[in-house]
Amino acid sequence: MREPHPHVLLVQQLFVRHQPQLRAFVLSLLPDFAGVDDVIQDVFLTVTTKAADFREGTNFMAWAVTIARHKVFHAQRRLKRPVISAATLDALAASCPDDVADDRRLEVLADCMRKLAPRAQELIRLRYHHEHSPGEIATRLARTVNSVGVALSKARVALRNCIEKQLSQADTGGAHA
Repeated sequence: MREPHPHVLLVQQLFVRHQPQLRAFVLSLLPDFAGVDDVIQDVFLTVTTKAADFREGTNFMAWAVTIARHKVFHAQRRLKRPVISAATLDALAASCPDDVADDRRLEVLADCMRKLAPRAQELIRLRYHHEHSPGEIATRLARTVNSVGVALSKARVALRNCIEKQLSQADTGGAHA
């Protein structure tokens, strides 16, 4: 059996190093763990076969997230799930930092979402999962755009505070809230 080219090995090592971040990115878009594993495997195969396209010294995460975004889009279509728009996937990929959250942060996010009031959960889902604008949400819920904006802002603050609290407790060895 032939040894892989050193550049292929480099790309595979970068993939392994960044796999938790890539997995978190894919999981944020495809909340089905089996589907996430399939997409991550597809991403690995693609970065391996396209290793020559990656330029050493450039941002590996940006390159891999672009590949992952395409794989998520195709997985959504294949699974006949509501497809997140390409523009939203692009925005998420662009905002994905190099040290994006690991599985623990995603667990905390899910836990904090469950702790939100049902109405706040609905607003967050309508805005970020279903991609409705505040105006569309206001019409749908018979509320003013301003009240939707205020409620979304409060829900985001509650989520951020909950996440920060749980992560700081985990960092200091405290019990989960």
